[in-house]
Amino acid sequence: MTPPDGAVTREAQCGADRIHSIGGGGDEVTTRATPRFRAVLANREFRALWFAETQSMLGDQLTIVALAILIFDRTGSPLLAAVVYSLTFLPALAGGLGLAQLADRFPRRAVLATGSLAQAVLIGLMAVPGMPMGWLFVLFVFARLANAPCNAAQNALGREIFADDDVYLQSQDLRGITNNTAMLAGLAVGGVLVTGIGTSWALAIDALTFLVAAVAVRLLVLRRPAAGDGSAPWFGAVRQVFGDERLRVLLYLSWLVGLAVIPEGLAAPLAAQLGAGDQAVGWLLAADPLGFVAGTFVLSRFVSTEHRRRLLGVLAALPLAALAAFALRPNLAVALVLLALAGATGAYVITVSATFITWVPNGIRGSAGGLYRTGLRVAQGVGVGIGGLVAQWLGSADATIALAGAVGLLLAVPVAVSWRRVGGAEPEPQLS
Repeated sequence: MTPPDGAVTREAQCGADRIHSIGGGGDEVTTRATPRFRAVLANREFRALWFAETQSMLGDQLTIVALAILIFDRTGSPLLAAVVYSLTFLPALAGGLGLAQLADRFPRRAVLATGSLAQAVLIGLMAVPGMPMGWLFVLFVFARLANAPCNAAQNALGREIFADDDVYLQSQDLRGITNNTAMLAGLAVGGVLVTGIGTSWALAIDALTFLVAAVAVRLLVLRRPAAGDGSAPWFGAVRQVFGDERLRVLLYLSWLVGLAVIPEGLAAPLAAQLGAGDQAVGWLLAADPLGFVAGTFVLSRFVSTEHRRRLLGVLAALPLAALAAFALRPNLAVALVLLALAGATGAYVITVSATFITWVPNGIRGSAGGLYRTGLRVAQGVGVGIGGLVAQWLGSADATIALAGAVGLLLAVPVAVSWRRVGGAEPEPQLS
């Protein structure tokens, strides 16, 4: 695939040296080595997108913490504080199917910059001291809705920037590592920082991050015309995606994550069951993302794009196998190791999403990416919800996690078989 501004850049190629390996038939085959992150960061456009996303992610963690503290201080209601957290997901689900299509109908740089600016204004209004609670909810919902086309435009632009599959996958690895690290860092220091500077200043900082993102994108990302011609039906991408068996199987692979995240919703009861106390809740929550960062780095550093795609079916089953091991009733240390292993092997989902975006025609990448992201979020939300209900019924957190792993393995087998059948033949790159 050739991006609008020309062929693969020299910078993108510099980290992808050639190596030789011996094929199964004994013939020498030339393959591409895994490129380094420096090959990705050599691209100015990606640096701008990466910087904009990372610092906005840090700001978002402050907003989540600030709103939780603000709502609880005003109302004393844990339910309303939880509702605020749920609002970080629900508008994104609606926007993921509808508003994401704006990233195909309008120039993606403009969608990303405008959406970031809109979020800066909305979050900035939330920072006004004494803002009524009802308006806080409304402004936050609209800010989350504005994020949907932004996210779709960013994901589609990332594929346009890099024509080389290996370098593109590395860019998504780097995003996965930095996003998870930013979330961990933001949540780790967010409470202390918000307590120190106040909720209004925390919200103002988040608004500033979106303003910085809008300026960075506007100045450093090249202008490209709209990828779609505007004639496609509003939800036409849904039909196109589900009409392609390869893309359907990639969606199924991503939905397996819905079972793998069940331990996140059971961290508190699991800590209690392990006799570890409240301080262990944070450790149990941190184990998965820390493992994810480590697993992403290992895959990115040592496994080529081709092999990662080939092994997707197997990799998707490994996190679930780690959860199934909770049937052995592990102690806290072993539980942390198992959750970290589940997170590390769960890094396969980056390859799934990168392959999905690569194989989708450029003209519908925004809306198709919104469909992918919505499906992933629904799977995660439903998984956590079901996990809570089952844990309530069984009265055991570790038994629920083990059951989730076992059920997941049963579902992963046919999906892995389907991927083995359809995943080997890559479709021809399409520009529209």
